[in-house]
Amino acid sequence: MSADTPGDPDFIDRTRHAYDAMAEEYAARFPDDALDDLPVDRALLHAFVELVRAAGPAPVADVGSGPGHLTARLDALGVPVFGVDLSPRTVALARRTHPGLRFHVGSMTALDLPDATVGGIVALYSLIHIPDGRLTAVLAEFHRVLVPGGQVLLGFQSGSADGTTERLHLAERFGHPMDLDYHVRAPETVVGHLTKAGLRLSARVVREALDGESRPRAYLLAHKAA
Repeated sequence: MSADTPGDPDFIDRTRHAYDAMAEEYAARFPDDALDDLPVDRALLHAFVELVRAAGPAPVADVGSGPGHLTARLDALGVPVFGVDLSPRTVALARRTHPGLRFHVGSMTALDLPDATVGGIVALYSLIHIPDGRLTAVLAEFHRVLVPGGQVLLGFQSGSADGTTERLHLAERFGHPMDLDYHVRAPETVVGHLTKAGLRLSARVVREALDGESRPRAYLLAHKAA
């Protein structure tokens, strides 16, 4: 169903508690070599890195960095990068797994970063927990912290083309009780929020679901005007 309202004010706490509960199991379920078998996804990440380098030396923020696997991959590709995640337990796990990289606890709804200091933001499968009514504000926060010409790469499960947001609720995962919502949207819906936030779309890609995936995957590349 559509959620074109300000959203549940408790969604941040509920999301944090869910990922704190399943931090270890989540890291094991999504290993650091997952992208090795996803050439299209990997190519889009490499394109993002190339665009960031062209924009200048400012670092990349991996927002919703989870156990830090993508942060480490970006570091290996030679860009300065740090991770931001809502879950303290997940951040602690990322720090242990990748001791040479920087991770801190934070929310994409209010990034603890100065204006115009980040060269790129990658948010893969983290916007899915943001209600529709908060999505433009989150993307405006991305716009605020990006340098002129800064890049954004978003990845999410692709929803219905009719523009309806599907809200899914999870009460348990990996044996842990939780109260976690997922919001599945069409790429066009997210593009509309990007535009409202002042970001300019560069590319949209939808690849079909692979074995073991229930939905197609959407990727959006966008940028802040130079």
